[in-house]
Amino acid sequence: MSTAEIRRRFTSHFADNPTLPHENVRSASLLLDDPNLLFVNAGMVPFKPYFLGQATPPYPRATSVQKCIRTPDIEEVGKTTRHGTFFEMCGNFSFGDYFKEGAITLAWDLVTKPIADGGFGFDESVLYPSVLDGDDEAVALWKRISGLPDDRIVRLPPSENYWSMGVPGPGGPCSEILIDRGPEFGADRDWDAGDRYLEFWNLVFMQDDISAARSKYDVDISGALPQKSIDTGLGLERVAYLLQGKSNMYETDVVFPVIEKAEELTGKKYGASDSVESWEDDVRFRVVADHIRSSMMLIGDGVTPGNEGRGYVLRRLLRRAIRNVRLLGYADPALPELMPVSRDRMGETYTELHSDWDRIIRVANAEEETFRKTLTSGTQIFDLAAGEVRKGGGTVLSGAEAFQLHDTYGFPIDLTLEMASEAGLTVDEAGFRGLMAEQRERAKADAKAKKGGHADLTVYREILDANGPTEWLAYETLTTESAPLALLQEGRAVNALGNGEVGELVLNRTPFYAESGGQVADAGIIEFDGGRFEVLDVQRPVKGLVVHQVRVVDGEYTGAKGDLHAQVDPDWRLGARQAHSGTHVVHAALREVLGPTALQSGSYNRPGYLRLDFGWTTGLSAGQLQELEEVSNNALRADLPVSWDYMTLSQAKEWGAIALFGETYDDSKVRVVEIGGPWSRELCGGTHVSHSSQIGSIVINGESSVGSGNRRIEAFTGIEGFRYLARERDIVGQLTDVLKATQPSELVPRVTDLLERLKSAEKEIEKVRVAQLLASAGSIADSAVDVDGVAVVAARAAGAGGGDVRTLVTDVRARFGDRPAVVVVIGDADGKVSIVTATNDGARAKGLSANDLLRGLSPVLGGKGGGKDDLAQGGGTEIAAVDEALALVPKLVAGA
Repeated sequence: MSTAEIRRRFTSHFADNPTLPHENVRSASLLLDDPNLLFVNAGMVPFKPYFLGQATPPYPRATSVQKCIRTPDIEEVGKTTRHGTFFEMCGNFSFGDYFKEGAITLAWDLVTKPIADGGFGFDESVLYPSVLDGDDEAVALWKRISGLPDDRIVRLPPSENYWSMGVPGPGGPCSEILIDRGPEFGADRDWDAGDRYLEFWNLVFMQDDISAARSKYDVDISGALPQKSIDTGLGLERVAYLLQGKSNMYETDVVFPVIEKAEELTGKKYGASDSVESWEDDVRFRVVADHIRSSMMLIGDGVTPGNEGRGYVLRRLLRRAIRNVRLLGYADPALPELMPVSRDRMGETYTELHSDWDRIIRVANAEEETFRKTLTSGTQIFDLAAGEVRKGGGTVLSGAEAFQLHDTYGFPIDLTLEMASEAGLTVDEAGFRGLMAEQRERAKADAKAKKGGHADLTVYREILDANGPTEWLAYETLTTESAPLALLQEGRAVNALGNGEVGELVLNRTPFYAESGGQVADAGIIEFDGGRFEVLDVQRPVKGLVVHQVRVVDGEYTGAKGDLHAQVDPDWRLGARQAHSGTHVVHAALREVLGPTALQSGSYNRPGYLRLDFGWTTGLSAGQLQELEEVSNNALRADLPVSWDYMTLSQAKEWGAIALFGETYDDSKVRVVEIGGPWSRELCGGTHVSHSSQIGSIVINGESSVGSGNRRIEAFTGIEGFRYLARERDIVGQLTDVLKATQPSELVPRVTDLLERLKSAEKEIEKVRVAQLLASAGSIADSAVDVDGVAVVAARAAGAGGGDVRTLVTDVRARFGDRPAVVVVIGDADGKVSIVTATNDGARAKGLSANDLLRGLSPVLGGKGGGKDDLAQGGGTEIAAVDEALALVPKLVAGA
């Protein structure tokens, strides 16, 4: 049975159920706005707000096939039958509707129903339901519904069959469906025997209110949930390889074609023999197939390769795939060959892979090109580091050096480990992992700080539960009379705020725009009897609740009852509207100039300024930037109408509206902002002008790279755009006066002429300087002293840098002819020490090495360096120690 058919049968079983019809919910993006998750990692994640009580579900029952990414065990991919980074989780969900009996009945019916009748047709004789040990109700239901005897119902401990999110909230016992794959996979009735009793469907009976959690199963239960719910997850890949008679997920109909293509490219065969080498090749084939699919799906949802967060995960997946293809023997670019194969298999369900293919493959190809260069440069850096370790008599590459290879040059740690092994070295993995952990903690702290809230959202949920959602009027007015609902400080309720103190204020209604969609929060004031707050920030920590971060700037707030007067700064709002509408205009103009695949991947808008990130692999030329600015401002001059409407997400997509990658949208109602009809249609919750001419101006002041396959446009809008142009005009005017030009148009040729004359003068000065430097070579050579038959020169070149010192040393050495000679010159340009050591043939015949001399002198100078026996070069920081180092030279020669 094909994977597509399994997917179809699953959703049809629930959506078309005559008694309990489920809403068939399309898979959400892999990227959801959840501070605790990089990616959606389970089928229930898009439904979390319903289970947590943060939002009212629009339907009592739902079914979905959700795409997921999990990467904690990425090193295990290919080595087991179970570990994959991308997978699809089939699920059915009940929000206070049916419970244990309904979930068990629906699951058993689908699993055991004959294939001819629309089921999966699993043989009941090899199926074993599992329950939480002590859940007698589930045992009784399984026996009655399935007809299985008691010894076929497996009792498992909480570590296996209790579910929670690991934090206070909902939880409950689980019931799994296991399939016995036979004695070749493990011992009889050994439930921990790896692959023998394979779990492929987990039913979670969400019934407990958890007050504290030490792990996902070690929890304190305060009582029963007011509304019992069901959350189930069936692994699509597991069912596919079971029903397709395969031994693992890599050999299913949607994954294996990539392995077949890799076989064609590399000339190697998958599963060729049982040798160690063949097994290693099989692992590499599986890594390639898994990572190609995962990378494609991530790029499809808007992720671009980078050095942190989601971008780093994608970069790691792509580079592991590329490296493993190379290890299999294919050195040419592989992604253009392999990724289309995965697209053709996954595109049957995710049609956007076809419509957005140009962008997806462009991002992937750019990363491969970058990594191929990285392999060259990183290998050179590794070789230098490994050489230093060996010269020092060591055998361990430090964690810091491994981390630098990873962090700076993009080298995967497993590549560093392999190369170290080949060089006869080991790697301080513990040190590397420690540095990685520090980096992750910094990233988490930064992400938390950017969220501007507390990790524990309980206090906000309590406010929402007690008062209902905030009446949000930002689209309608700039001022409201509002009642205070709560006052917080550092996550705790307080009764008062003194002058100058900062806290969080929750109102029953507000005109303030809460930061979202790239638009910063409104500024303004909130007046109370006897004083006022300055609004510093506005956020939505939980859906439906607007929280104002405020500072008392006049008086003292004592929490007195009565309405407060909330007032948005009108100039601030106008500037924000201009910037946000300007972003939409630039986005539309960008697609007009570069083509429809130049899609926004992120944005930031504040009054007078916009920043737009978009997927593109090359920098824009001056002509393209000029055209982009002209198209944008022509749209302003055309005074295009700006309007918005509400519709379902599917309607918006049919209408051609563009959704920002990674944003979460409620399918029941989305807001579509339109500028100039179909010219610009985007899903957006921001504030906007009513006509494009009200933006005033769009002045592009920057275009840059923000990571592989991602570019950034920056621009000023409104009055800030005019101010920027005025500053540019003033600079041009000043330059015109300084250069005695009659017209600004004369500036470029005059500056060009000046630069040419300056370059010519610099060349002449350089010739004179080098001549003076070389003129001193004779006197330096004359300063040589004899040490055991070797002419030893140790001189200081005041004001000379590394290149000059090297030139001087080679000239001095040449003056000794066949006489054994050692030359050491130390320069001290720009506050830095440069040292070059050299030997001639005669000196080397006596066992003298320039590199050994450098190693002996470098510690004195507070530096390091390297080279060969005939010439070595280094640097240092201790200028005061130059004379000491020069005095040491004859001693080192004598000792050698």
